[in-house]
Amino acid sequence: MRRICSLFALGTTICVILSWNHTLASPASGQPPQQARPSVATPPNSQQNLDVNERLLKQLTDRIKGRENDPAEQVFKNIQIPWLKTVPAGLFLRIMNGGYSRALGVSCTHCHVEEDFSSDDKRQKRAAREMARMHRMINEQLGKMENLEAPASERSINCATCHRGAVSPLAADR
Repeated sequence: MRRICSLFALGTTICVILSWNHTLASPASGQPPQQARPSVATPPNSQQNLDVNERLLKQLTDRIKGRENDPAEQVFKNIQIPWLKTVPAGLFLRIMNGGYSRALGVSCTHCHVEEDFSSDDKRQKRAAREMARMHRMINEQLGKMENLEAPASERSINCATCHRGAVSPLAADR
C-alpha cells in the first residue's frame, strides 16, 4: 500500500508539474519577465499523439475490465520495471499515459508495437527501461543528500524534469 501511495504521490506531482505554468523574472539581468515554457501536458503537435493514446487507452481499459485493481504483472505481459509490477493495472495504464507518454510528447506506439505491447522489438522501449532505472537511482541519491534545503521527501525528478515534452532532452530547450 505504501508503494502505491508513493506512486500516486509521484503521479500527482507529475500532474502538478505538467500543469504548472508561471512567469519567470530575471531581475538580476534587468530583462523583462519571460513566459515559462509551455506545459508538458500540451506539447506542440501533440493532438495526433493524444488521439492515438486515447484510442489505445480505451482499448486496453476495456480489455482489462474487472482486473483494474490486480497487480499489473498479473494483467500485462513482460513488465520488467520492478516497482511497476505491483501497481494496480488501471493505475499502471495511467502512469504509462500520463507519466511516460506525455512527458516525452509521444504516443504509446513510440515505444510499443501496437499489435503486441509486450514486444521488446522497439529500441525506444528498451531505452525507456534504462531511463526508468536511471531515474530511480537519481531519486535514491537525492534522498541521501545531506546538504540540500528541501526535505528528502520533497526531492525527486521524473521524466518531465529533463524531457519537458520532447523525446530528446536537448530538443526540449529549443
